[in-house]
Amino acid sequence: MARRKKIYEGKAKILYEGPEPGTIVQYFKDDATAFNAEKKDVIEGKGVLNNRLSEFFMTGLTSVGVPTHFLKRLNMREQLVRSCEIIPLEIIVRNYAAGSMTKRLGVAEGTQLPRPIVEYCYKDDALGDPLVTEEHIAAFGWASQQDMDDIVSLALRVNDFMSGLMYGVGIKLIDFKIEIGRVFEGDFQRLIVADEISPDSCRLWDIETGKKLDKDVFRQDLGSLTDAYTEVATRLGVMPKQPTHDTKPTLIN
Repeated sequence: MARRKKIYEGKAKILYEGPEPGTIVQYFKDDATAFNAEKKDVIEGKGVLNNRLSEFFMTGLTSVGVPTHFLKRLNMREQLVRSCEIIPLEIIVRNYAAGSMTKRLGVAEGTQLPRPIVEYCYKDDALGDPLVTEEHIAAFGWASQQDMDDIVSLALRVNDFMSGLMYGVGIKLIDFKIEIGRVFEGDFQRLIVADEISPDSCRLWDIETGKKLDKDVFRQDLGSLTDAYTEVATRLGVMPKQPTHDTKPTLIN
């Protein structure tokens, strides 16, 4: 078999040319990074879990009318996605104070916000993905005002879907980040949810205990990241509830 052409390699994924024009194969790595890649490790099974969880969330979003780049899962670590032009922003939706918000504003971690807050960071690892405003976005031409209106609408729809889904399995959606891509159909432009949605890109806390079930487990050395992600997958029905003890858990096909 001919070697596939690698398009891009990031901290958590590798992108390859897809089998058809306009498609990309997205490969999920086991690499874990934090603090702008200052902390690194390889967590066995993380890529498999994120692939399956992202498939689950993207498929769910499509079912409620939120457009995404996801086409289908190819195997345990790869999925086929639609090629798109990524807007150079991370869109962050916060329901509770955590992470950088607590440091910037002095709000106690876990404080419920009066309403979901949408923030934007400019995607540039060398700069540490700095927080930017809509004024910056307009001034530098990263997105138009119509794009921004559509981005906020998409982000809040994702928040509604994800919050309800997680609440149903006893998990509080603290915050999450998404990326948005542009696709062109003739002269018509459409914005879609791209990249991934997984515990790597969300903060997830158990409603009853406050136990963290996201990448903060790795950031703060709170235990096994694989166990945390496995618990999320198990609660959502992506994995069996009672895997055998003498073998590693097997994801449902």
